[in-house]
Amino acid sequence: MDTRSNHNALAFDVTHLMVLSIALPMTLGFMTTPLLGLTNTAVVGRMGNAEALAGLAIGAMLFDLILGSFNFLRASTTGLTAQAYGRHDQHEQQAVFSRAMISALGCGLALLCLSPLLMAAGLKLMGAEGAIAEATSTYFSIRMLAAPAALANYAILGFVLGRGQGNIGLLLQAIINGINILLSIYLGLTLDWGVAGVAWGTMAGETVGALAGLAIVLRGFGKAARPAWSEVFSRHRLAELFALNRDILIRTFVLIGAFTIMTRIGTSFGAVTLAANAVVMNFFLLSGYYLDGLANAAEQIIGRAIGARYRPAFDRGLKLTIFWSFGLAALGSAFFFLAGPWLISVLTTSPEVRQAAETYLPWAAVTGLTGALAFLMDGVFIGATWSADMRNRMLISFAGYLLMLAVFVPLFGNHGLWLAMNAFLLFRGIFLAMLVRSRADQTFRAAQ
Repeated sequence: MDTRSNHNALAFDVTHLMVLSIALPMTLGFMTTPLLGLTNTAVVGRMGNAEALAGLAIGAMLFDLILGSFNFLRASTTGLTAQAYGRHDQHEQQAVFSRAMISALGCGLALLCLSPLLMAAGLKLMGAEGAIAEATSTYFSIRMLAAPAALANYAILGFVLGRGQGNIGLLLQAIINGINILLSIYLGLTLDWGVAGVAWGTMAGETVGALAGLAIVLRGFGKAARPAWSEVFSRHRLAELFALNRDILIRTFVLIGAFTIMTRIGTSFGAVTLAANAVVMNFFLLSGYYLDGLANAAEQIIGRAIGARYRPAFDRGLKLTIFWSFGLAALGSAFFFLAGPWLISVLTTSPEVRQAAETYLPWAAVTGLTGALAFLMDGVFIGATWSADMRNRMLISFAGYLLMLAVFVPLFGNHGLWLAMNAFLLFRGIFLAMLVRSRADQTFRAAQ
């Protein structure tokens, strides 16, 4: 096997520089997204109204529940593009992008048409009433206008990540979130639009980002490799894509559902606790997004290695991304322990919300460490397109999460809620890691 690998024309070396050249730009790009969350929370938090802050938290969670369920558009595009890139197949790369964009725009338009029904169902699901429900409705109805653009951004980002173009991914994330942050501050605070201003800022950022991304990707396509429509809609390729998207959809929906359950349980503890959870949840999201940078590096390198049928690159990529994931996680947790109280004071002026947020800060600060392996394994399995395994292990982890909630929330209240969430992150990483070696053996043996 080693002899064949050394003569593989598609072989490539995996180095620390390669990992960081993908991970660091995307880490910076993804970090602008939680900074957006921090900005939005701060804008509304400066109103000194716990109900408005709670409404923003519920509205954002509903949007993430719905749009996040379509994250398969990014994940499947990354995995399939990376494998085609590993094979040096320009033709299939363009075909993958075409399928992804058609799917994204179709799903986005359908969601836009269904948004009134989705909002009504979401309010009932989350148990929002009164001023909280009003703030949630305002945010959700405006932000849903960006659904087609938001899903198109999933497909575009998936494509550039699959090709290892972290610099383009960074540029697009900076455009989307930069516009969003600036407009949210201007509309929300300067013009005093509050929650509505935050939502309009998000809508504008997503739309401009989608147009810029589409222009960048299309400019890089060569006419000679352009696929015919019959190839884009190939029955075999569509069946492969459908199976992959189905599995990732189930996995993603369960993941978003876990966070929705957390928010719903937090609602039962009152507006102050819900608002405090919303504040410190931003720290978890920040950890998650920088770990996603390493996961994206794993997606591209693992997918490329499988496309090239080159096992040494797979093993080396796995080892280096594990090293960097846990290193960043440790630094991130230390930062939140030290700077968390100051960040909380910036995010909200409410004394009771500040006090409650500092109480639960340690739980949020360690989520980077408890979730590091989970994020990385997601990247490995997406790049390898081992979607059925991702789906099955997510379901097992979710069952463990529900059990933890049933046991520890009645005993410890909101502390039990955060304990269950950290356990859920650990379950996901460990259960997937247990499969990696055997699945890699099967995949590369079949490729011989």
